[in-house]
Amino acid sequence: MKVLIIEDETAASENLIAMLQEIDGEIEVLKVLESVQQTVRWLSSNPAPDLIFMDIHLSDGSAFTLFQEIDVTVPIVFTTAYDQYALEAFTVNSIDYLLKPIKTSELERALDKFKRWTSNDVMDYLQRMMKMKPTNTSEYTSSLLVPVKDRLVPVSMDDVACIYSTDRKTQIYTKSGQMMLYNRSLDSIIVGLNPSRFFRANKQYIVARDCVKDIVVWFDSRLLVNMPIELPEPLFVSKNKAAEFKNWMTTN
Repeated sequence: MKVLIIEDETAASENLIAMLQEIDGEIEVLKVLESVQQTVRWLSSNPAPDLIFMDIHLSDGSAFTLFQEIDVTVPIVFTTAYDQYALEAFTVNSIDYLLKPIKTSELERALDKFKRWTSNDVMDYLQRMMKMKPTNTSEYTSSLLVPVKDRLVPVSMDDVACIYSTDRKTQIYTKSGQMMLYNRSLDSIIVGLNPSRFFRANKQYIVARDCVKDIVVWFDSRLLVNMPIELPEPLFVSKNKAAEFKNWMTTN
């Protein structure tokens, strides 16, 4: 059996590996990943494992945001220290849900349950997984901690108009027109945002829906998004994202 571990605490991942090898020496741990974005990249470029062990709180946000990024076609055992996430974990029909510190008996139970699954069980699971969307709005990022001199200033997502990025820097623009430098990429930011409120318009911009002033259909079918604040460069939505963007703007 080939497994993938998604866990941002080294001690926890090492303990899980030791327990797996003690239970079944033929289990192969393919990789230990620490974030949603590492997982997206790894699953997009490697053969799928047989089973995933996934912590819910990762270094760049909630594990549930993974399902916004890619289609996960592998059964999952969730691991966490917080039992309030159990209900949401089981909405994706997880194999099992293990509370930390993980007990050997509970890990054995999860592995036995997976081994008993038939091909029909797996197919039913994958169909449910493909439909999975985060439903607990408390899981979305509510604010960003922005470094200002020697302080960290919380900026509410309610005040953010858009986030702009180049290869060298990321800038947060508030609804009042204030610009603040930030030290994370758009890829790592977008996974934690509420998709009904924020849209990745292109490689440079994440835009807040309530800050779209109007939209101009450009000559090449791109969309020019006008906002009530001054931007560093025009905000275009590409032709292949235009239909998705218009649907996003008109869907509750």
